[in-house]
Formats: sequence, structure tokens, C-alpha cells
Amino acid sequence: MKSALVTGANKGIGFEVAKILAQQGFFVYLGSRQLKNGEAAVEQLRAEGLQHIAAVQLDVTSQASVDAARSAITALDVLVNNAGIAGGFEQSALETSADDFLTVYDTNVFGVIRVTQAFIDLLRQSEAPRIVNVSTAMASLSLAADIENANYPKRYVAYQSSKSALNMYTVNLAYELKETACKVNAVCPGYTRTDFTGHQGTSTAAEAGQRIAKYALIGPDGPTGKYFSEEYYPAPAVCPW
Repeated sequence: MKSALVTGANKGIGFEVAKILAQQGFFVYLGSRQLKNGEAAVEQLRAEGLQHIAAVQLDVTSQASVDAARSAITALDVLVNNAGIAGGFEQSALETSADDFLTVYDTNVFGVIRVTQAFIDLLRQSEAPRIVNVSTAMASLSLAADIENANYPKRYVAYQSSKSALNMYTVNLAYELKETACKVNAVCPGYTRTDFTGHQGTSTAAEAGQRIAKYALIGPDGPTGKYFSEEYYPAPAVCPW
């Protein structure tokens, strides 16, 4: 049985991705910063008939937590780096402090790096390893450079820049793994109604989960080193970086 790890999976989009992968026959490790929240999510999925799923305590900002999760998992085929934070709704290039930027980067960038590096040895042992990094269309430099762009009535500078950095990490990771079977992509789930957005948006968590899970399930001829944003561009389209 193939196995998958989804970070930040006790609710929202991560929960839906974990559910979809379990439905597709994966044993899913549901990563949750608070183990009790992860266990509650597992019970919910088991009530829906999904038995091959387990909670694992995983705080991506803690190397000790990442290392402990790695010790608990012995095989892995799919890694979905979903855990992320917005950093608040008031962000400014002139006023948001470096410490506030660091807090956002610690989860959205450094957390992905910690988890990926910790589990890459297991992924290398898989016949068809997949890594999906959850990004956003708001990270597009091409779109954001249009100062009058109506899609950006507000700027979330720490969040946007962290996801731009994540996109670059995704490309470089794919480059380093290009001679292997591993496929690495970044995916925007769309503007999704979850706690993350204050339950505002144009997509449901289930719809967003499908967009992400699709790239965890791609075949050997699938893309790598790309960024996909189906809500903002005709599917399957590649958004400009």
C-alpha cells in the first residue's frame, strides 16, 4: 500500500487532501501541530469508512517535531506540504516587521524545507514519489507587478513573498530531482472558504483538495517543476511566476 503525509491536515484543505488520498487507497499520515486535533480528524474520517489513516504530531516550525514524525514513518510515496499561515490581515512593505516576516517564513518556507529534507530519503525509495507544495496565485510576480491589478485590492506582503520563495524552492527541488522518478509541483488551491480566509472565498475546501490531490496522483509522464492555478486560469494552465 502506498503512503502519504499531509501537513496541516486536521482541518480545511489539508483534511480534504488527506481524505481524497485515503479514498484512493493510500495509507495517509495526517500531520497536525496539536495531536489531539489530528486524532479528532482521524476519527471523523474513520466514521466515513476510511480506516487506513493515522494522526502524527507535526509542527513544521520545530525540527524536533519533524524529526520525531520522521522516526514514526517508515515508508512514504507522497508528501503534501500544506501547512501554512497568513500572518494576519494587516501587512505592509513599510510597516510589517522583519520578525513578523520571519514568523510567516518559518512555517511557509522553512517548514517546507525541514519536512522535505527530513523525508526525502523515504521518498527516494518509492517507485513513484510525488511532492506537492501548496502555494497561491498571489505569489505571482507577474500579476503583482501590475500595480493597478484589481485582483490585489490589498497586499499581504509577508504571505505573498513567502509563497514566492516557496515557488522558487519548488523549482530548485525539481531541478535537483530531475534525474529521478520524483515529480515536484506547486499548486494554488484557489480562494477557498476555510478558517484561513475567514470563511470567505470562491471555492469549497473539497474543491481545493481535489486541485491539490490531482498533482499527488500524476503518472510518470506528469509535469515537474511547475506551478498550477486552475481557479485563475483555464485548467490545466500554468500561472506565470
